[in-house]
Amino acid sequence: MRPLHAISGDKYAKSVHAKMLCVDCHKEITDSTAQHKKDLAKKVGCVQCHQDLWAAAKKENKTQEKPRLGVVVQNIAAYKKSFHARPNQDDPSRVNATCNECHDTHGFNVPVDKKSPQYDAWRKEVPALCGEKCHDEQLETFASSVHGKEVLDKNNAKAPVCTSCHTNHEITNTSLDSFKLLNNEACGSCHKDRLKSYRDTYHGQVTKLGYVDTAKCYNCHGSHGILSAKDPKSKVHPDNRLKTCRECHDGKKKQLATAGFATFAPHANSHDFAKYPQVWISTKFMIALLIGVFAFFWLHSGLWYYREWERSKAGEHRPHVRTADLKLDETKHVRRFGLGWRIAHLVFALTTMTLVLTGTTALFSHTGWAPVVAKALGGAQGLALIHRVAAALFIGIFLIHFVYVMQRLLRDRNFRWFGPDSLVPNWKDLSDMVGMFKWFVGKGDRPTFDRWTYYEKFDYWAVFWGVSVIGGSGLLLAFPYVTATYLPGWIFNVATIVHGEEAFLAAVFLFTVHFFNNHFRPDKLPPPDIVMFTGTQSLEEFRREHPAQYQRLVDAGELDKYLVDAPSRPMALGSKILGLTLITIGLVLLTLVIVGFVGGAVK
Repeated sequence: MRPLHAISGDKYAKSVHAKMLCVDCHKEITDSTAQHKKDLAKKVGCVQCHQDLWAAAKKENKTQEKPRLGVVVQNIAAYKKSFHARPNQDDPSRVNATCNECHDTHGFNVPVDKKSPQYDAWRKEVPALCGEKCHDEQLETFASSVHGKEVLDKNNAKAPVCTSCHTNHEITNTSLDSFKLLNNEACGSCHKDRLKSYRDTYHGQVTKLGYVDTAKCYNCHGSHGILSAKDPKSKVHPDNRLKTCRECHDGKKKQLATAGFATFAPHANSHDFAKYPQVWISTKFMIALLIGVFAFFWLHSGLWYYREWERSKAGEHRPHVRTADLKLDETKHVRRFGLGWRIAHLVFALTTMTLVLTGTTALFSHTGWAPVVAKALGGAQGLALIHRVAAALFIGIFLIHFVYVMQRLLRDRNFRWFGPDSLVPNWKDLSDMVGMFKWFVGKGDRPTFDRWTYYEKFDYWAVFWGVSVIGGSGLLLAFPYVTATYLPGWIFNVATIVHGEEAFLAAVFLFTVHFFNNHFRPDKLPPPDIVMFTGTQSLEEFRREHPAQYQRLVDAGELDKYLVDAPSRPMALGSKILGLTLITIGLVLLTLVIVGFVGGAVK
């Protein structure tokens, strides 16, 4: 049976249905009279026909010979869940769009090869297909956009068309979170550099975690009517940016976007000095800082481990400082830290780990583990709340500690700021550090440390640096409306870099260098060292770790003042359990951070 005269024979001959007879689809036609009834075509069901064909192919084990039938069935499944398959609001008796409203049934011939000229030609017809039949207003807006001009005026088949953003068959309501999230990825498929720089911002991090709480591409650029940033009518033109920002930062809860918001660079990068000098400088500085700190301290730890390993392999024993006329109870312990120091250390440890977990979840939102953690902690808003509460506790404990220590020291007229009991660095620390490196390579004896070693002092003052840098940049980001009132928008770009990179530095340093110095040195094994939980050290360990202080106290006859009973068995056991728990958490966090860093570097 030949196609009827109302059907284009040329189109039908080139279509995917060309080898089929009319009655293969119009099965209700049984005689020459019935075939001319126009309403018969309406009874043809594309969906059922293709499903039957696929079922037959599976039954005959011919699915590999007819893979396109499987694709069509997948498209049918997607269509049934789409916005097009829903009942029309004006006429519920019909759906929003049927197969033959988008596809010319008798001339259907969408090219399979997406790289072919035929596919490009078909693609350029999509805006007219969608717009002229149903979405005329959207087509008019699209035609005046940068995308529309590329397709319609410049005949660029590679430019975005309706299906680029809305897909072919999975078309959903644009108000759904799923569409909003996928829309960013659709834009990024063309604008890869822009998507990467966007993901470095808080907007992009939250979106990548799977939440729509922050701005996405269309919030700033529009949807169908996207214009060049140089166009005075563009939403991102300098004259319009503040208005665009205020579409989200609209003054609710007294939080209205100020002028500083308009100068924030959502697509700033670290390789374009001419355009983003502040970002370039801050990035290079932070990279140099990370490389310098890790290179020095990892070398320090590696050499120390090697020296201790060589010493133990050779059967060496470290000489102990002893006095012939001193009679001491070897079961006694030496008090190293008071209760306040121990509580502060524990709170610092817990809040730091909380900050690392919540902060790196946003920083490494591209990983598989980050969305899982975000969901467990209450989504983007829960994540932000926990992070800020932990930060407030961290800064609060730090300030209490600082005020307490300073008021005690300032009242003590006998305290020497650069003396052996002070945590202020002095020349002996530099001498001890040089001496340690000489000892590492077998060129000298191990230095005799006093009350504080140079690496303990570094740990202590690192908190001051961390609170200043991480805390300061965090406050700028936590209160953007205040920040943008007095400072330019690029401050947000710099603060984001500094906050994230310094936090990364702190986390990796804590869970590698700090853990090694205090728990994983060969002479400390097995971990943990519980001095920061019990507050005391055995006399033997004290003599070994701080021989200069030991000898100083002995010479002054003051050692007895520091001697206390050993912690009870339950106290020691509980401290070990707590220490091992914190170490385990720290190592898990370190693993997550490494996975995030490596994943980001690969991408």
